[in-house]
Amino acid sequence: MKLKSLLLVSALCGISTSTFAQMQLELSLKEITTGQYHRPYTAVWVENSRGESVKTLALWVQHDGHKWFKDIRRWWRKAGRDNPAMVDGVSSATRPAGKYHLDWDLSYDEGKPLAEGDYQLFIEVVREHGGRELIRHPFSLPGNDFNVKLPATSETGESQIHYSR
Repeated sequence: MKLKSLLLVSALCGISTSTFAQMQLELSLKEITTGQYHRPYTAVWVENSRGESVKTLALWVQHDGHKWFKDIRRWWRKAGRDNPAMVDGVSSATRPAGKYHLDWDLSYDEGKPLAEGDYQLFIEVVREHGGRELIRHPFSLPGNDFNVKLPATSETGESQIHYSR
């Protein structure tokens, strides 16, 4: 009943049902107890089929100018170095080991809805005196609903992506 009401309101207001699509990410940062440990620099972003960044969902890094951003190599080359305003808008402090929830309304960095097409979600985790992981997951829009478990890596625990329209 709630879905029917939502669809009716959407139709009356001329809003596409894709407006209500969303993606959630449950990201797990692994607890590492060996050796010298520093919280990881973490970036979560989306690229289109041409490899262009369209949205940075999270950027957790020590904000000491842009000195440490370059360590998140792929994100820096694709999104960070050419868009200092976006970097200032999304960056926040590094996070300790644990689980984190990110919601995304399928919009570009500028806020407009994402166009239909092929995309990849990236998670890059880099630790000083530690490892580096780059995780990617392709998806298409509008596409079917999906729920994907991403296996644990040397820097992350098991994570999960959920997409629904």
